Amino acid sequence: MKQVFGKLTMAGAAMIILLGSCETVKNTNKTQRGAAAGAAGGAVIGGIIGNNVGNKNNTVLGAVLGGVIGGVAGGIIGNKMDRQAEKIKNEIPGAEVQRVGEGIVVTFNDKNPDGSKMGVYFAYDKSDITANSKLALAKMVDIFKEYPETNLLVEGHTDDKGTDAYNLALSERRAEAVGNYLKSMGVSPSRLSIRWYGEAQPKVDNTSDANRAENRRVEFAITANDKMKAEAQQQAGSGK
Repeated sequence: MKQVFGKLTMAGAAMIILLGSCETVKNTNKTQRGAAAGAAGGAVIGGIIGNNVGNKNNTVLGAVLGGVIGGVAGGIIGNKMDRQAEKIKNEIPGAEVQRVGEGIVVTFNDKNPDGSKMGVYFAYDKSDITANSKLALAKMVDIFKEYPETNLLVEGHTDDKGTDAYNLALSERRAEAVGNYLKSMGVSPSRLSIRWYGEAQPKVDNTSDANRAENRRVEFAITANDKMKAEAQQQAGSGK
């Protein structure tokens, strides 16, 4: 979060102080997250944070934080996201799952490419969906269908081996392959956004093979759609 402070307004800084850090956000419960976002201005502050984070090295995190509505309604959404995140953790052991704000970030990288964990992996320089990846994606599809009132962002990323242009094209092929597979399994295209960034958004420095494996990844951002937000706001207003 260090890089965010340079361009935040005073309101954005207040939100950072209130939440402390991304790790703090992840570890709070849904009521605390919703109340904190509401106290600092809800969607306005969420958008400030989302834009600043997204313009740096984490657009998937920016997509989640940018959709925050906050308050009691945010807590209601957070409760639903808590259940969905727990289900992903339990059913897909190869997934790295983070609950952030009112959404979920799911990451599959090449740290365990031997198939010891269910995940979404690609062979070197390939974009074909492997049998192991299909297993993980099928589980994801089942969960997405169980929680239909969400929008899904799929992002593709690579390490720094090769040229920028080549890596960008490779990440595009991989992200599109994942998105197309989800659609072929019944996920509505209207729920999906697909983006790719090549080597431009490393999670860690590309200074070792282990780090490069972490940067070769597919990420999902799961956020509330308009229907879920409207229902949460109505429920919050009714006091139920």
